[in-house]
Amino acid sequence: MVRNVDYETRRRAVLAATINKYIHEAEPVASEDISRDFELSSATIRNIFVELEDAGLLMHPYTSGGRIPTDRGYRYYVDFLVLEVQLLDEEKKSILKEYKKEIKRLEDALEETSQIISTITHYAGIVSLLGWQDKFFYKGISHIFEQPEFQYFEKMRLLIEMIEDKQNLLDIINRDFKEKVKVYIGRELGCPEMESCSLVVSSYRLKDKPLGRLAVLGPARMEYKHIIPALEYISGVLTEVLGTL
Repeated sequence: MVRNVDYETRRRAVLAATINKYIHEAEPVASEDISRDFELSSATIRNIFVELEDAGLLMHPYTSGGRIPTDRGYRYYVDFLVLEVQLLDEEKKSILKEYKKEIKRLEDALEETSQIISTITHYAGIVSLLGWQDKFFYKGISHIFEQPEFQYFEKMRLLIEMIEDKQNLLDIINRDFKEKVKVYIGRELGCPEMESCSLVVSSYRLKDKPLGRLAVLGPARMEYKHIIPALEYISGVLTEVLGTL
């Protein structure tokens, strides 16, 4: 019984290591790439890869001997394996510094927030206001197109059309959820144009009532352990700032 528990723990650790490596390097992960981290043979790691692939958590691109995460793999990673990192003091100071600029209008605060999100996460930052059916603020779309997943013109075109259309993206961002931060991965977005993307969403408030949403749009291969706490922190700061306007 103990061996089974230890083996399952090891399999989860291999999955986490594989996804972490793919997030950072954007290249399929071979067994040799992580066998050293576990002091296991490449053959043993390959066997674990096969099990993870059978479970639908990894896939085997036909152009490579390595594995990459599936949407289901990312979902398992976000729900069970991500250890959220603490924001650096420098990041917190940078965020607070931006909000110390003179802000008198709600629209200015929201536009500034979209820029802050983009700067901190290096992806696209989006801010919506509940009740504004055809408007949101966004910055940093170019960051998405710097990612290798979006080097193909057709993917770029579809994503640009999606953002310009606005309403479909707003419908996704403004979905109801109970969590502090909601993560939509790939097909969970329900939008073919965004199947290579993930959207991380949080709420901001005014006098204890939901006022709007903050979101990070980027590739499914995003740094969730940094994005999630960053967005949660920014939403808290924005809520405080709006209370002073």
